[in-house]
Amino acid sequence: MSTKPEGATPPTRTLTERRKAATQLDIARAAAELFTERGPDGTTAEDIALRAGVALRTFYRYFRSKQDAVAPLLAGGGDRWRELLAATEPGAGLPAALERSIAASLTPADAAAEEGLRWTRGLLRAATEDPALRAVWYRVNQESEERLREVVAGLAGPDADPLEVRLAAAAATDAIRIALESWAETDAPAGGGGAPAELAVRCLRELMGGMRLLNP
Repeated sequence: MSTKPEGATPPTRTLTERRKAATQLDIARAAAELFTERGPDGTTAEDIALRAGVALRTFYRYFRSKQDAVAPLLAGGGDRWRELLAATEPGAGLPAALERSIAASLTPADAAAEEGLRWTRGLLRAATEDPALRAVWYRVNQESEERLREVVAGLAGPDADPLEVRLAAAAATDAIRIALESWAETDAPAGGGGAPAELAVRCLRELMGGMRLLNP
């Protein structure tokens, strides 16, 4: 019997689900490109659909608004992070597991990952002038935090205080959010000093100092 926490292995998606996710990501990238080029105010849903090569009705089948279209791009990093954390070997210790998974998920391993961070930077910069885009960013983080609770609970063990589990999930999610927002305000590279990985680990250490569950 596996000793990995429940939820460590993500369910296999069907072909239809994979195609849907691929279409959503294509639309998200098109929206990000246009927001970077023209800004959200200068971009319409019709523009995004045309750039993505889909019909406008397909766009609205997946997204409620032009700002909502970038949600899959903003959520992708959180999905990878939770998968890394869920795959942690038992006994590794929650603080160390959080730090390693955060650093790994925010350190670009290839050109595609680095491009994803650049898209995030551009979208966060655009969000400073667009309340609807900021709302999408905050919603993505809230949804990530809610999904993270189950992973943290599995790693913390059955005797963990539910309130502390919730606080730990909130602290880890906010560490990444604040790190990305702070990085987006600068021209620092995606790796090395001042990069998202370094900033997020620093934020996590600051936040977890007074939390019993996250204090080694």
